[in-house]
Amino acid sequence: MELPEFDDLRFFAGVAAAGTLTEVARRWGVSVSAVSKRLARLERRLGVRLVNRSTRRLTLTDEGRRYAEGAREVLGRVDDLEDEIGRRRSGLHGRIAVHASMGFGRAHVAPLLGGFEAANPDLRIDLELSHLPVGVGGSDYDFAVRVGPLPDSRLHARVLHRNRRVVCAAPSYLARRPAPRTPAELAGHDCIVIRENDTAFAHWRFGTDTDPAGVRVTGAMTCNDGEVATAWCLAGRGLVMRSLWQVAPLLATGELVQVLADVPTPSADLVAVHAASPPRRVRAVLDHLVAGIAQRLPVTPVPAPVAASTAR
Repeated sequence: MELPEFDDLRFFAGVAAAGTLTEVARRWGVSVSAVSKRLARLERRLGVRLVNRSTRRLTLTDEGRRYAEGAREVLGRVDDLEDEIGRRRSGLHGRIAVHASMGFGRAHVAPLLGGFEAANPDLRIDLELSHLPVGVGGSDYDFAVRVGPLPDSRLHARVLHRNRRVVCAAPSYLARRPAPRTPAELAGHDCIVIRENDTAFAHWRFGTDTDPAGVRVTGAMTCNDGEVATAWCLAGRGLVMRSLWQVAPLLATGELVQVLADVPTPSADLVAVHAASPPRRVRAVLDHLVAGIAQRLPVTPVPAPVAASTAR
């Protein structure tokens, strides 16, 4: 019986990440026909269909998802073994592919990765920033940085920084509108809504992790960019709900005021989602991010909110 080739694992990991045969062919500089034949040969060897083909995208079957996840885990272990016994075992080498959101990626992930690569010149860093979330299983990323609870409890994650979301307003807004005292009173306020992916973006979450409650909000202004929404809030156009890591400096200077401070909100930690057994270089960069983010984002006390009576 022919032994499985590690090339098959690397090949299919690339197919799963690319999403189309055309993209696989473009990345590797071969014809689409060659990629299609290689995929068909792999499926024949395994005796299962790994992807459902269409003219636009490849959709992984259940078997394809399991094979892609297993391939990444095996390849990670091989990289660790080569690190251990290779000539460069004293340092880190290879590629680290990272996905992060635009805001947090630009502000913190990118500069920290730059410093890490400078200290480890045999590494190659591939960072992709996007407004869209990404899963790690079956993708070409070593880890993805995201905010909030994991969509799948089977995923593995490391907390990079503790975080939650808070409701904020500019002093100019509170000077003309009564500050809400309960989440229900948000119905009478102009709320600036941030559109995120396909989620119910007009719902703000309060309560605890085990007992959350959603409140529907409305307002005249919506945007898919959090920085724009924050700028509107600073201009007094309405209330906004943002991560504490983003608005803590503005709260500290008084440019924004936290409202509903006595109402808890579920945790929205910054986490790195990764495969079950990441290679040594990935574990090392995660250690670097945890330490670096702790320095860049110290725990900042949130000023007490303006009392509702002062705005009434």
